[in-house]
Amino acid sequence: MDPRLLEQLNAERAARRAAILITDLSGGPDRLVHEGDHLGGPLGDALASAFRSGKSGMIEVEGRSLFLNVHVPPPRLVVIGAVHISQALAPMARIAGFDVEIIDPRTAFATADRFPDVALAAEWPEDVLKRKPLDAYTALAALTHDPKIDDFPLQAALQAGCFYVGALGSRKTHARRVERLLAAGLSEEQIGRIRAPIGLAIGAASPAEIAVAVLAQVIEALRTRGLSGVARERAA
Repeated sequence: MDPRLLEQLNAERAARRAAILITDLSGGPDRLVHEGDHLGGPLGDALASAFRSGKSGMIEVEGRSLFLNVHVPPPRLVVIGAVHISQALAPMARIAGFDVEIIDPRTAFATADRFPDVALAAEWPEDVLKRKPLDAYTALAALTHDPKIDDFPLQAALQAGCFYVGALGSRKTHARRVERLLAAGLSEEQIGRIRAPIGLAIGAASPAEIAVAVLAQVIEALRTRGLSGVARERAA
């Protein structure tokens, strides 16, 4: 491999950005492609699919055999609120391959006894997210029902381009949330990305069922990134 390509690839991985190293098995030069690069045709379609799946493999394009070495950051789930839903959501998300972190400044809730073996920060989200910024491979679920805790990370997630942003609450609660976020300077288009009420509409009632609905929606968002509405429905 060209040492310069390796250096570029390592830099992308360190910055939690996705990239694919394309090796032409017929002897052509290697090539590094970043997620978001605009490539059309069959190769562009194959690369977009590989970025969504995160799986490496060989493809045949225009008579050439290419190996796609896919490097995608591990998906991260940041949960705002050490609540009952979070207790069910955290272990399920870890099983599904997510790096999970729970943030809640309420020390009575954010305890190791309630959340064993989970990265837990009993701090205000503003402080935690300064140290560990959100990014495009992060999903954020705001579950506290408290605007003082939820609003800042929601705003940060929308500005960072998180692949999923969801918030617990009724439609009436969300309408008030929209007013606050508009007043904070976010656009209607940005706010429209918030999944609220949070989770797939499966009739979930208990905290564990709501956690299932949330995780399913997060996975759906991860695996359909970049697809149009019609294509997303076909992939579901």
